[in-house]
Amino acid sequence: MIERTLFSADHDAFRDSFRRFMEREIAPHHEAWEEQGFVDRAVWNKAGANGFLCMTMPGQYGGAGADKLYSVVQMEELARGGYSGIGFGLHSEIVAPYILHYGTQAQKQRWLPRLASGELVGAIAMSEPAAGSDLQGIKATALRQPDGGYLLHGSKTFITNGWHADLVIVVAKTDPQAGAKGTSLLLVERGMKGFEYGKRLKKLGLKAQDTAELFFDNVRLPAENLLGGESFENKGFICLMEQLPWERLQIAVTAVAVAAAQAAIDSTVRYVKDRQVFGQPVAAFQNTRYTLAELQTQVQVARVFVDKCVELVAADRLDTATASMAKYWTTDLQCRVMDECLQLHGGYGYMWEYPIARAYADARVQRIYGGTNEIMKEVISRAMGLGGR
Repeated sequence: MIERTLFSADHDAFRDSFRRFMEREIAPHHEAWEEQGFVDRAVWNKAGANGFLCMTMPGQYGGAGADKLYSVVQMEELARGGYSGIGFGLHSEIVAPYILHYGTQAQKQRWLPRLASGELVGAIAMSEPAAGSDLQGIKATALRQPDGGYLLHGSKTFITNGWHADLVIVVAKTDPQAGAKGTSLLLVERGMKGFEYGKRLKKLGLKAQDTAELFFDNVRLPAENLLGGESFENKGFICLMEQLPWERLQIAVTAVAVAAAQAAIDSTVRYVKDRQVFGQPVAAFQNTRYTLAELQTQVQVARVFVDKCVELVAADRLDTATASMAKYWTTDLQCRVMDECLQLHGGYGYMWEYPIARAYADARVQRIYGGTNEIMKEVISRAMGLGGR
């Protein structure tokens, strides 16, 4: 195995600390959370109290001013443990950075410390019933009113952290006639009149993740709830495109490294050594050995690539096409690894009590969210100067 050089001794110490937190506050409860369809709110408060939320935010906003590698460690550890219900990554490394990068000073002071403490849970509402990966096709509108505020109307679906969300960044058209150039980002708070939470969605995997529908029935928003203020009206699509490389790389991080794919291989190696078939361990069969050797090689190659992408994003040098390569390649690989490893478990691999069954179910959505892998290939091909309208 190629030695990883990304992490310092401080990152390793943080990994140990976060593992202890998971063993204490997440592992004993995650199965029950899968049954109920959402994690208990208390885990958010405990994570905030221990400094595990919004770690990369500056200290003045309640964060630790940490580099992105601390967030990478956290993502890896949650994926390694199979704790797919925990939405810390989206909260800390998608929602909060939008406010940090584009928000007014008043918006940063108002919301970032409360996100860091766990008082608020954050979500971002992009997908709609008729517009998934096609962000230009959204129908939700936020029309300017005579008082300077906005009237938000529309619905969103597949929203991670949607059930617990106290603060939602909503993607909506402030100029419906302008296409992508008429998109803005608006901040909607729990309790606003007309803001309703729909049903929690029952999914193939990620069963403890509180994915929900959200409805906005003429929600009146003050002008100060436009992310970035007046100068950012109709510039939301630009903001989304600027943040997508890091968002997509986060999906790749959870797919490989010491995370989901590697954890599946490791657990399968242990299983095939112990499981007896026809009087010998499953590991004794050439097919088993060669299959696992192929998977380990592919994961090793992907891990080196993703680690390089992490270095690039830490230096603000990761481009959209390369992030799209990482996202599509690693999630395709993750699904292939889970399928092969489940097969090597035989009938037991299909039983929900075995981690490989849960990992198999959880992996499938990785090729869909963050932009489908077909969209990733479109992004890559356009960067190559190939067609597309």
